[in-house]
Amino acid sequence: MKKLCIALALLALGACSAGGGDSPTPGESAPAGERPAVTIGLTYIPDVQFAPIYVAEANGYFDEAGVDVTIRHHGAQESLFGAIQAGEEDIVFAGGDEMMQARSVGIDIVNWATMYQTYPATLIVKADSGIESPADLEGKSVGLPGPYGENYFALRAMIDDYGLEGIEIEYIGYTQTTALATDSVDSIIGFSNNDSVAMRNAGLDIIELPLVQGDLPLIGVGLGSMEEDLDPETLAKVLGAIDRGAAYAAVDTDATLDIVQTYVPALSEAEQRAISAQVLESTLELYMGGEEFGYQDAERWEAMAVFMEGAGLLQEPVSATDAFTTSVLDYRTRMAE
Repeated sequence: MKKLCIALALLALGACSAGGGDSPTPGESAPAGERPAVTIGLTYIPDVQFAPIYVAEANGYFDEAGVDVTIRHHGAQESLFGAIQAGEEDIVFAGGDEMMQARSVGIDIVNWATMYQTYPATLIVKADSGIESPADLEGKSVGLPGPYGENYFALRAMIDDYGLEGIEIEYIGYTQTTALATDSVDSIIGFSNNDSVAMRNAGLDIIELPLVQGDLPLIGVGLGSMEEDLDPETLAKVLGAIDRGAAYAAVDTDATLDIVQTYVPALSEAEQRAISAQVLESTLELYMGGEEFGYQDAERWEAMAVFMEGAGLLQEPVSATDAFTTSVLDYRTRMAE
């Protein structure tokens, strides 16, 4: 009952704060010709993790906010930031750490809202493995997709924090469940909102362990735009609509999964739908875990800039204040007053 009350409150808040300036009130769409057109690039194949965005589109929240949104999924071989650099996208859904790394090679991407308020990477081991912390990995193996992306950044943070030298790193692609189940590796760097769910549903008795002893110096996935395209008013409208989508998803799981199914046909299968419901619940906790929807943690951005430079993950040093902005959140706040 407590979760439902919170979700209902969030739904009401999102409905009130979605618009700004001369935007139409919820339920009233602005004429199509008067709405700015925005393309959102989603970085993976269609997935339930994007439910708030799918819901915002399906329920007309973007229209009501006064913005014409197109959702675009990247191709399998497409560069993460290629389309936004080419002007084919206006917003990209990517890790804050990935955006910081991109800035270090000259891509002027700026994160303006953090979606996952808790970084989802975690160390996953079998419950009977005897591994109780990363310190126990000396002489053992850890599996992750490859030397790139958020899994890899999390691995580097774990190694740095614990001073690990004797672990065996295995790049296993996206075979985490099978690799752990068959003891091909002793541990996995995976994500709490999907890998852990998949493993438990496959019958594995697992535990999740923190990767570092304090706060992980990494920023999870968020929304970014090229520096020259930062328009706080338009982006605040987009964020408000996604906020409403997340609040709706927290209230009505079944209706949300019906919407997601139009993007992910596999949800028509009862077993896959049940697993996706669990993934959705875990993912919404990441979306809604901050002081406000899209909250930017300046201290963690600073810590990440220091860590990534020290770990050799940046080609050139990047100032945290260049990599993120609070201008969109500030605009939403002003419009709500």
